[in-house]
Amino acid sequence: MKSKRTVSFSQKATNVFFHILTSCNLKCRHCYINPEQHGENALPLSTIKTWIAAFVEKNKETNIIFLGGEPTLHPDLSLAVKKAKGLGYSSITIDTNGYLFNDILSKVNPEEVDYFSFSLDGATRKANDMIRGKGSYDRCIKGIRETISTGYKTSLIYTVTKTNINEINMMAPLLEDLGIDRFFIQVIGIRGKSAKIGQDKLQVSRSEWLSIIPDVAKKAAGTGTTVTYPKVFLSLEESFECAGVVAENYFIFPNGRVYRCPLCEDFPIHSMEFKDNKLVNTGRLNENDLFQLNIPEGCVMNRIIQPANLCYKSDGSPEYKIACCMLKEEIRAD
Repeated sequence: MKSKRTVSFSQKATNVFFHILTSCNLKCRHCYINPEQHGENALPLSTIKTWIAAFVEKNKETNIIFLGGEPTLHPDLSLAVKKAKGLGYSSITIDTNGYLFNDILSKVNPEEVDYFSFSLDGATRKANDMIRGKGSYDRCIKGIRETISTGYKTSLIYTVTKTNINEINMMAPLLEDLGIDRFFIQVIGIRGKSAKIGQDKLQVSRSEWLSIIPDVAKKAAGTGTTVTYPKVFLSLEESFECAGVVAENYFIFPNGRVYRCPLCEDFPIHSMEFKDNKLVNTGRLNENDLFQLNIPEGCVMNRIIQPANLCYKSDGSPEYKIACCMLKEEIRAD
């Protein structure tokens, strides 16, 4: 028996997405990291400790996801994890490409890290390595097996593009074979490498998404894993909500910028930043001012940055709305 629900935004929880460095050993075609906007430095441990302390609230559930680049390249990641645990973060996740540098599995334990979350963008070696680089498929699979055998829970992230949507229907047997606990299907955003002029169009169409992804999610949930994927499209009758207004999500980069919306990350419109290790609000205009706008198309940032997602009727009105990129559908095997 599988149950599907839209995951509502909550003000009772805070989610901190912390990029502790931007360097990586891979060069994925759709990487969203933009060194000009995010910085190129790896944060020292003292700074990491100070910044993560700024988001812990005793009366709220607070979750942290350590990201890069490749976060396991940071030699002090394990110490950052221990600091977050000591501060009282409710859950700690490490996003990784599977190479698991610096012997990270032996430097933390399953009581400290709730999930290692792996990125894999193809059910086969050929499809994944075309996107993420030669040898990355085998190394990721090996990393997943090592992590599970050590007692950690795992999740797997699959970013859907034109180049790999034909393989996502093949993922369910792999999820079951590996023993993945959570499966995240992501839609590619037009930022970082994907936004560069001359880059091939990687986003899939609305018809492709709706005809394939919900069915794949149900199939994957049948293996016993919890599946989460973005809602993406709303009917004109459905209400639009912006997580930047009604939720607490923070995306932190090594240059001190703190965004509330990932679609804004290619631009210097961050609403907060760290100055002298103190979290402060930035001056107007910034992303917060855009979140207040109410447009027929739904997400204003999508309308500005990736309008190709939209279609219009002959009278100029939109055929549908684009949901907030943080709005998710979840399917659990009960």
